[in-house]
Amino acid sequence: MGLTDSLLGQLTSRFGISGDQAKSVLDKAVPFLQGKLGGLPSLPGLPSFGGDASRLYVSGHSSGAHLAGAALVTDWQKEFGLPADTVKGGLLCSGIYDLKPVRLSARSSYVKLTDEMEHALSTQRHLDRLNCPVVVAHGTLETPEFQRQTREFAAAVKAAGKPVQLLVAQGYNHFEIFETLASPYGLLGRAALEQMKLVPA
Repeated sequence: MGLTDSLLGQLTSRFGISGDQAKSVLDKAVPFLQGKLGGLPSLPGLPSFGGDASRLYVSGHSSGAHLAGAALVTDWQKEFGLPADTVKGGLLCSGIYDLKPVRLSARSSYVKLTDEMEHALSTQRHLDRLNCPVVVAHGTLETPEFQRQTREFAAAVKAAGKPVQLLVAQGYNHFEIFETLASPYGLLGRAALEQMKLVPA
């Protein structure tokens, strides 16, 4: 399930560390990643590879969608002294946007989230800070929770009066859908290019 399976699961099973150790790593990693995202627009080397700080977009799948969602609702002015609309758009695929279900699942035995952590890391609870259009997607062959979270997140963004597009990939599972980002003709690839205005909508 998003952040939990991908990050905590890999830290505990692949590298053989305990759940508490993994949580400690993530407690440091998430602020680090947010700090790196915050510094990205001011990197001196950005123009050297054609980067444009005024056209910064984020995308992510599964736990990456959770992290990209966190970037979308970051208070860029308060936390980094950057414009509120530093990120111009986001594409979130098959992510977790409210961490309450993680705490209600069996994962709560090794993912110890406090109320404060759950609130802070639940993108859906901070839509007042969302300052860009969002594309959210899921496949019809994904588990019900990924589908529900995606639908409810899209509905919440829409209810908040923010621009959102919900894409449903017929016949795609959790792993296949992200492959469509690699093609300009794929569901996600086309959506990303359209969001960045690199192809006609």
